[in-house]
Amino acid sequence: MKPKFEVIFLDEAIDFIDSLDNKSRNKVFYNIDKAKYVNDPKLFEKLEGEIWYFRTKFLTLQYRLFAFWDKTEKIEALVVATHGLVKKSNKVSKSEIEKAERIRQEYFKYKTR
Repeated sequence: MKPKFEVIFLDEAIDFIDSLDNKSRNKVFYNIDKAKYVNDPKLFEKLEGEIWYFRTKFLTLQYRLFAFWDKTEKIEALVVATHGLVKKSNKVSKSEIEKAERIRQEYFKYKTR
């Protein structure tokens, strides 16, 4: 089966994933890989505007990795992961969504140069 999209990780997303313990990191990568093949909002969900996020629940913690779509390349679809957080409440803060949107805008600004 062919994946529905590819994922690239920006520096801040890499830093977030690197900060996790091995088991949590493996679970995050497992869920991202699974989201490439199945349409499951428990794994990958639209949050607001152009911002989406990967969701991982492991033990008692909830991990979120913010992302957006880049469909300008020759591959069918590319998801760019911006940054992540360990969620402590059911609501995602507006500042995190705004941060992901700023990163998305900068990404496309520098990509077109």
